[in-house]
Amino acid sequence: MSTYVYAITGADHPLRLDDLHGVGEPPSPLRTVTADGVAAVVSDAPDGLRAKRRDVMAHEGVLEALMADGATLPMRFGLLGPDDVRVAEVLEREGDAYRARLAELDGHVEYNLKAAREEQDLLREIMARSEQVRQLNERARSGPGGHDELIALGELVARSVAERGSEQAEETMQALLPVAARVSRSEPGGSHFLNVSFLVPAESADAFVRAVQDEADRRGDAYTFTLTGPLPPYSFV
Repeated sequence: MSTYVYAITGADHPLRLDDLHGVGEPPSPLRTVTADGVAAVVSDAPDGLRAKRRDVMAHEGVLEALMADGATLPMRFGLLGPDDVRVAEVLEREGDAYRARLAELDGHVEYNLKAAREEQDLLREIMARSEQVRQLNERARSGPGGHDELIALGELVARSVAERGSEQAEETMQALLPVAARVSRSEPGGSHFLNVSFLVPAESADAFVRAVQDEADRRGDAYTFTLTGPLPPYSFV
């Protein structure tokens, strides 16, 4: 049977697993695999494992309990090893790297921030800032070559939106970096101009949340900031 891996910790972690349960129905008992000063918290992997709510919640519950007791490298849901022996081989081979990462993440949590701006508010700003956009807009509305002008206008506006989005993302990140240890950027997608995860010292979590609120207040009602956390530091494992 395959081995399901929840997390990696230092071998000196308390590893209080008695009141926790793993994935599967009935829930799989948890155990540890230890090698080279690190430990993997594992269980048997049930057949046909899927991301059902029950199993996802069990996985998250194990991670939350481990993180509350010390530095933990959380694994994403569904990570399997062939068996305990192979898991131990990986721990032995990568022990130095795991210990270094555990030291880096010790006492830290992750927050994810997404930011978006109302489209009309952004377009008004672009129109006000760009003489070229204004001229193309006038020609597209009144000139004889309206179709070509509309295409050119659309391309210019799209470039301007992307450029302004990058500027806003960088401005927002710079405002928050003093309260964070590291960042991990993701493609924003949709209407967002920012999608970034921050690794934050747990003792600075309140200050980080206040800094996000200050930045949202400074930006105004046309902006939407969505902050999620504290989370296991998946983005920094």
